[in-house]
Amino acid sequence: MPESYVPKEAVTHGDGATTALAMAEAETLEGGRNGRGGGRPDDRPRSLWGDAWRDLRRNPVFLISALIILFLIVIAIWPSLITDGNPYRADLAKAQEGSAPGHPFGFDTQGRDVYTRTVYGARASITVGVCATAGAALLGSLLGGLAGFFGGWWDALLSRLADIFFGIPVLLGGLVFLSVVTSKTVWPVVGFIVLLGWPQIARIARGSVVTAKQNDYVQAARALGASNGRMLLRHIAPNAVAPVIVVATIALGTYISLEATLSYLGAGLKPPNVSWGIDISTASTYIRNAPHMLLYPAGALSITVLAFIMLGDAVRDALDPKLR
Repeated sequence: MPESYVPKEAVTHGDGATTALAMAEAETLEGGRNGRGGGRPDDRPRSLWGDAWRDLRRNPVFLISALIILFLIVIAIWPSLITDGNPYRADLAKAQEGSAPGHPFGFDTQGRDVYTRTVYGARASITVGVCATAGAALLGSLLGGLAGFFGGWWDALLSRLADIFFGIPVLLGGLVFLSVVTSKTVWPVVGFIVLLGWPQIARIARGSVVTAKQNDYVQAARALGASNGRMLLRHIAPNAVAPVIVVATIALGTYISLEATLSYLGAGLKPPNVSWGIDISTASTYIRNAPHMLLYPAGALSITVLAFIMLGDAVRDALDPKLR
């Protein structure tokens, strides 16, 4: 085994790695003063991220879910790749008809192609899920990370504020908040999900930062004169971000289903937007006469949510050394 090898667990958790990381910090600080960098690339210890990526590439659950998500993102951006129809084109003479040549999913109550609307519905759901997750993760990580690092009154204030948001029922809050919004775009829904989603990420980030800042390599960096910003960005954040990524990945699927639920209840996206939730709401009344109107958008929603949950589980297994 090479002498420069440092076990991943030691790099992540600080067990037995104080000397190696203190030397690396000293070399980096000294190199910054003298205008040169520290050690050769071959001397770098193996990282948690490198090991996690190697494990993910060997995990069939990750590969399958990643392929499904990649396909959904592609059709959300370019739906014309797999359909040349218009989701708004209606022919009342074909209302509620089943499968037909060129229309494999049949027609809805207004004679619109269900296949085309199912394909175009991915755009709204993916947009809401990705944007809401990114917003909640960034806001929650920033507030939670700062609270965990500095503590004191800032930590206490954030904890009480998070408790207030945790006490708001999600569906009731969405019905009240979105009922007064007149915009028909996806952004009010994204804003509402971020508003109620950041406390969960903030608590995860806070706990992860509190744990990381107590490790020996952080104390060594502090003793060597590293600033707060340097310790946060170089030592704490890379070792505290893994739980946030796992929770955010799983939450993305939850946010997509939340958007569909709010749209189903009439408080989320509204026509003329094309959304799986809107189509499921319309089709629920006609489930006995035209079940195809409900099955295809509901199936697409279920596959999408399941893919993101599977991806989150695979990422969790790869990033959590306790599961190895």
